[in-house]
Amino acid sequence: MASAQNNPPYQQADEPHRGGTAQRLNWLRAGVLGANDGIVSVAAIVVGVAGATTANAPILTAGAAALIGGAISMALGEYVSVSGQRDSERSLIAKERRELEETPEEELLELAGLYEAKGLSESTAMQVAKELTEKDALTAHLSAELNIDQNDVVSPWHAAFASAVAFLVGGIVPLLVILLTPESVRVVATFMVVMFALAGTGVLSAHLGGSGRLRAAIRVVIGGAIALVATFTIGALLGNSGIA
Repeated sequence: MASAQNNPPYQQADEPHRGGTAQRLNWLRAGVLGANDGIVSVAAIVVGVAGATTANAPILTAGAAALIGGAISMALGEYVSVSGQRDSERSLIAKERRELEETPEEELLELAGLYEAKGLSESTAMQVAKELTEKDALTAHLSAELNIDQNDVVSPWHAAFASAVAFLVGGIVPLLVILLTPESVRVVATFMVVMFALAGTGVLSAHLGGSGRLRAAIRVVIGGAIALVATFTIGALLGNSGIA
């Protein structure tokens, strides 16, 4: 009840009208992808090594290297990707601000035209454009033209941090399972735990994106299973051949 009372009368409690939506979705997306990548990457490596040798030392070394290297790689990748998006948004905001300063009349007509194209009458569209321009011209144009909120530009640091931490959390699961379970069942146990973990990330990803959960879970589980079977097979072949 308290949260409903804090919302404006036009806002549904379960709809993302509040500020900061892009930021939250940004780090949530990076976190889910990081966890999924950590689970698959580390599991594939340790299972592959386990296919070649039963010794814990090589498995721990390879798993730890994959865990740290992968987390850093994911963080750098997210930072570069989101930095590009942020720079593009900032460039568009600066361009729109400059146009409003240099050609305010043309910008007003443009804004009215956008609302008219959405179904408003010419007079109503112009009235809406004038009122929004008087309140905050830049915000009105960014929203109508570019679907950008200047106060909600995505942060590359948030995405990088979320991705790195999620990779570490996801990757530590298969590493611990394969090291702590008995040698006779370590590969099977790791495989099963990884499948459950991937199903969880698939469901969460689908929930965040508003898509079908079952399909997303099946898709990511199948992909992970293929990766583990492939690396284990390669590891076993190398181990049996005496190369590894």
